[in-house]
Amino acid sequence: MSDFRDPQRIHTVATIGAGVIGAGWIAAFLGSGRTVRLYDPVHGAGARARAHVAGAWDQMVELGLARSGDDWEIRFSVHDSLEDALDGADFVQESTPERTDLKQALFADLDRLVPANVLIASSTSSLPISELQAGLASANRFVLGHPFNPVHLIPLVEVGGGEDTAPDAIDIAFALYAGMGKQPILLQREIFGHIGNRLTSAMFREAVRLVAEGYASVGDIDKAIRYGPALKWAIQGQFATFHTSGGAGGLAEFLPKFAPGIIRRWSTMADPPLADEELQEKLVAQMTQAAKGRNVEDIAAHQDKKLMEMLKLLRNE
Repeated sequence: MSDFRDPQRIHTVATIGAGVIGAGWIAAFLGSGRTVRLYDPVHGAGARARAHVAGAWDQMVELGLARSGDDWEIRFSVHDSLEDALDGADFVQESTPERTDLKQALFADLDRLVPANVLIASSTSSLPISELQAGLASANRFVLGHPFNPVHLIPLVEVGGGEDTAPDAIDIAFALYAGMGKQPILLQREIFGHIGNRLTSAMFREAVRLVAEGYASVGDIDKAIRYGPALKWAIQGQFATFHTSGGAGGLAEFLPKFAPGIIRRWSTMADPPLADEELQEKLVAQMTQAAKGRNVEDIAAHQDKKLMEMLKLLRNE
């Protein structure tokens, strides 16, 4: 058993990177009552992170993920160097660009600068931790902690480790995120893209192909998802949805009935040429048409409003 700091001893978190994901993590950690020390060399990153937390705070309070009247700003600091941000940290959350070489170099610095009993989590959306921790002296404390955007609202966090990660490091990270009101899931084996992004990529693959080959428009495909399977997915996921769709026997009754049709559909699926510029232009043009004049900010604000309503329903399970 390694002497890693358990969640009750994690009071100060160093966050590396303050992009969309990093800023979301800052809000989530501050909402949990912890102190956050940020390092991001990009000009203005600290100001943008503060603005994000300020905009997210009332939503988190409404969901019980932060306290009304909590002066979070006194617990948030921005630092000019990685070393300063790491000083006194009990946990590190890395949210830097999705580049293997960049993350490997950063992991080497973190391995050198951070005490060996402090866990280091990566927000990587696809990269296996084994690729990033290889050869490090304290590789056993590097874990996966991949959230979903917007991080301050979406509960899901994928947790796992690499070949050299200690099992108790994964357990502690899992417990930390759960204690923050997240819904962590365990990645039992490493695979590129983890779980959630592989599932969405599979869906997007077929959605793009249906548009590319003229079967349906971007707008109608989104409607097919929104007003069809997604309504059940938000309640119970894919397997449980099929479990309730086959009769009283559940999944055991569903599979003999419907597996042949599913297998036949699978056989007709193929990769669309997503790298093709003409196809990309087609997708963008149809998305613009489906947006009906709304800009990205308006769509995102509507999204977050509806997310709040859904999360309030789901938290009462």
